[in-house]
Amino acid sequence: MPLIDDIRAKAKTRVARVVFPEMDDPRVKEAASLIEADGLAQAMALSDLTEAQIAALVAARGMKETVARRMLAKPMIRAAAMVGAGEADAMVAGVDTPTRKVIEAAGLGIGLAEGVSLPSSLFLMSFPDGRDLIFADCALNIAPDAEGLAAIAIASAQSARALLGDARVAMLSFSTGTSGIGASVDLVREAAEIAGFPGPVQADAALNAQIAARKGIESDDANVLVFPSLDAGNIAYKLCQELAGAQALGPVLQGFCKPVCDLSRGASVDDIVAATAVALALG
Repeated sequence: MPLIDDIRAKAKTRVARVVFPEMDDPRVKEAASLIEADGLAQAMALSDLTEAQIAALVAARGMKETVARRMLAKPMIRAAAMVGAGEADAMVAGVDTPTRKVIEAAGLGIGLAEGVSLPSSLFLMSFPDGRDLIFADCALNIAPDAEGLAAIAIASAQSARALLGDARVAMLSFSTGTSGIGASVDLVREAAEIAGFPGPVQADAALNAQIAARKGIESDDANVLVFPSLDAGNIAYKLCQELAGAQALGPVLQGFCKPVCDLSRGASVDDIVAATAVALALG
């Protein structure tokens, strides 16, 4: 069974309610109809303001009711508050909204999971040759420090276990093992020590056991690639899309109490449906 079919099947078991605050976009509207027809989830448009939404913001953020009402006039924050109030189980947004606004809304209305200090994102990359990998972080954290990079790796490993069945993590750099020096490779080395995953390792060694052996390391044929910066991750996933024909599902956010998906503004209808399934499977 192709991975996306397996993920869809898992998502269907949740019988989740998903709020789409950008339902006016034709792509979202069509995707929501397909999601409903397939039994993937109950697709919801943005609701009217409710007392439960106000109470959710007041309780979670300690803000005054007048401030909460003003904040909830913003569609993204109201959608997140629907999830925080239990009126929806997940939020899928981003086709017409910058990532930072989706993140801000999720932080206000949903909040981080217990023990999580840094939200991050992943793309599930499905390649024509049948390989499925997780790329992180390609959409959110610009230049994480060592502790932040370690947190991204740990969250991505948890996501990989949920989506792929196991996690073989490689923390990428321009050098492998002790061969390179410099601030960026030192940062990856420190992060790898904190997280307990292999690194620093070059991408070819992470994916090819023969190359890894020539470079003096063992390779687990990684299925989770953790990039040292947003520059590296974002460039990599877009190159894989354009040059290798990979399907990039996401970005799906990690670290929030409830599932949140931040769609690419170039997302197609199929991308929206698939990314929703991924978010629900993680939840």
